Amino acid sequence: MAALSYTDAVNEALDRLRGVGFEHGPRFVNHAPMAAEALAHMGYTDEVPGWVDRNLRTRAYHEVPGLRWTIDPADRAGWQSALGDFGRVGDWTALFERELAEDTWTGVLARWWPRLLPGMSGVLTHGVIRTAHAVRAVAAAGPDDHRQLSELAQGLGYWAARYAGHGAPVEPVPDELGPSADPLGEGGRDPAARALDELVAEYSGVYATVAQRHPIPLIHSVTGPAAVRLVIEHLPRAQRWPSYEVARSLSRTMLDWFHATPRPGAPLPEAPDVDEVFANAVQIGDEHAIKLAEVAVRHEAIAPDPRHAAAAQTANQSLGRLYL
Repeated sequence: MAALSYTDAVNEALDRLRGVGFEHGPRFVNHAPMAAEALAHMGYTDEVPGWVDRNLRTRAYHEVPGLRWTIDPADRAGWQSALGDFGRVGDWTALFERELAEDTWTGVLARWWPRLLPGMSGVLTHGVIRTAHAVRAVAAAGPDDHRQLSELAQGLGYWAARYAGHGAPVEPVPDELGPSADPLGEGGRDPAARALDELVAEYSGVYATVAQRHPIPLIHSVTGPAAVRLVIEHLPRAQRWPSYEVARSLSRTMLDWFHATPRPGAPLPEAPDVDEVFANAVQIGDEHAIKLAEVAVRHEAIAPDPRHAAAAQTANQSLGRLYL
């Protein structure tokens, strides 16, 4: 039997995950749509159904809160008061489904990205990460794929409902073009995209070399900015540099949250090439390992750096012990 295509694998996963709650346990995040998309993107399309099976067997997801009140996008005070209220996640998702039915997905993204950006830290950036995986999928499938658009609404809705700042001031997105005005910087990359690439490499190195109490939390200092990097090319140019600045500030803040002290000059652990690292993550099966390893592969293709593989290998080794 022929391998599933990328879009078919993602759509099949989304069909099976429709109606599954956003969280499980004591506010643990539902990673299934994100990990399924990452597996499919990496060419492991035939692995997706089995991975989703295992995930649904081993996670007791909470029910999705029902609709309460309609959120009017024209009522700024109204929607602002609903930010960060998880009890309104159904209302937020319904809002984005309406918005995506009435406008292009890039138009909806451009309108709401700067509104949600200051709350990127909510549930350790999983709102923006889920949104980013959905953006990649809908960009690949095309604007008429209702399942991909529905998943984008889910990602944006979850981000809005778990909106939370990280204590650092966030400057408003300017109307004029900022440092990202030059479309072709070094290597043909937008300056904000290039800065995000460097940020991902930097925090990959930090993750690979610092002492950690648990291997999962600090992963998001890498996967958070990597998610922003996935979306950056679809944003208006004026929104790109502020997005980098928020991602950078949040990654730095995570070091304090998780009591992680960078070790400049510390040797990186040995690691195989990123494709082998990803294959190992699939074998482990952990969603965090899969997502971090996919980031390593993606960024190694953009701007090769040994820190990418080192971070993913460190996560594989630490997370793999949890499954023994």
